[in-house]
Amino acid sequence: MNINSDKKVSILIFASGNGSNAENIITYFRNKAIDINWMIITNNANAGVIQRSINMGVPFLVFNKEDFLQKMFLEKISLINPKLIILAGFLLKIPENLIKKFNNQIINIHPSLLPKYGGKGMYGMNVHKEVIKNKEDQSGISIHYVNNQYDEGEIIFQKSIKIIYPSNAEKLAEKIHELEMKYFPEIIEKLINSECYE
Repeated sequence: MNINSDKKVSILIFASGNGSNAENIITYFRNKAIDINWMIITNNANAGVIQRSINMGVPFLVFNKEDFLQKMFLEKISLINPKLIILAGFLLKIPENLIKKFNNQIINIHPSLLPKYGGKGMYGMNVHKEVIKNKEDQSGISIHYVNNQYDEGEIIFQKSIKIIYPSNAEKLAEKIHELEMKYFPEIIEKLINSECYE
């Protein structure tokens, strides 16, 4: 899609927690010439992302794990017709019917250099603790398409940083968060403007 297109694009952000990535992405596009209908989808009724959504004037939908697996959930999402589904700190595994329907339209950001430190249970501080424990000399972020296995979809983009010791998981988390804030919106913009989303 051309960046100067007059078409309106619907984009969903799935988030389970604080929502800093979601807010950062939406704010990034406020100064762009892309007309986007945002919606935040969360499985956590107490998630910080809900208040961020309210503050930004972005509609949100709260659902539970049982809803997620139902055909009705897929139908509801399909009615929105999203060009892209972004996982930003979303902890549930995406069901196969959603992946089939939106093949190569669901992307995730992971706080390590996949395939290292991916898989079930590997998110947030769990990842950083393992990286430090194993004395890795670098870490980073991986932005990838979502398939039916945790963190195994095709990688779109990676950015690494060198780890200077002594270090700890908290320090590493801060540096990885900075990478997420900078690069995730930029890669999303490139995807929106690429031919595959015409």
